[in-house]
Amino acid sequence: MNKDNPMEAAQKFIQKYFPSCNGALLAGSVVRGEGTDTSDLDIIIFDETVPSSYRESFIEFDWPIEVFVHNASSYKPFFETDRERAQPSMPRMVSEGIILSDDGVIEAIKKEASELLNEGPEKWSEETVQIKRYFLTDTLDDFVGCSNRAEEIFIANTLAELLSEFVLRTNCHWIGTSKWIVRSLKAFDEGFTNQFVEAFDTYYKTGDKREVIHLVGIVMEPFGGRLLEGFSLGK
Repeated sequence: MNKDNPMEAAQKFIQKYFPSCNGALLAGSVVRGEGTDTSDLDIIIFDETVPSSYRESFIEFDWPIEVFVHNASSYKPFFETDRERAQPSMPRMVSEGIILSDDGVIEAIKKEASELLNEGPEKWSEETVQIKRYFLTDTLDDFVGCSNRAEEIFIANTLAELLSEFVLRTNCHWIGTSKWIVRSLKAFDEGFTNQFVEAFDTYYKTGDKREVIHLVGIVMEPFGGRLLEGFSLGK
């Protein structure tokens, strides 16, 4: 049996579980045209009668469904937390979401989300830049000096995350984790993203560290390069 298309399934879900909600959005990969065989439906519910926000998982209409339920104000702390950590998961879902139902509340919330996304994350302080530069240096040194392949792989993973964070945050861009590392980098600079992926791909395939080391050097050079001697924290 062929399952319903995302919009049809989402509409049926709303009618079954949240028929009296004030508004609902369908978000996630299916909305962006990036859905795969394992994609789920991300549905955001706004219902002024619920006492607090919650998240729940379902399998309905042959779809895995993740539902995020909020009242008229409970979404705001999530917006703020996402802004502080520079990972705008909730604002992005709201901004890109397709309206499933609305009694007049959605427009203002979508506007709030879009404005937050357009503003970008708060700029790193000079102290934060130095701290991040130090930990990036420390991880790079571990990577360069390691001769244990098993340990080296996981150091490389950490290095990739720290490097992507450093590039994006020093340029006042949103960051991401997992698949959103690459997506966030592409939103910043597709050319750099290709370099980034190629460098780490070469390392994982061949064990050759040179491209990764060179790339980290390029990124850190405008900030003074590696930082180790003289760094102090909490003194």
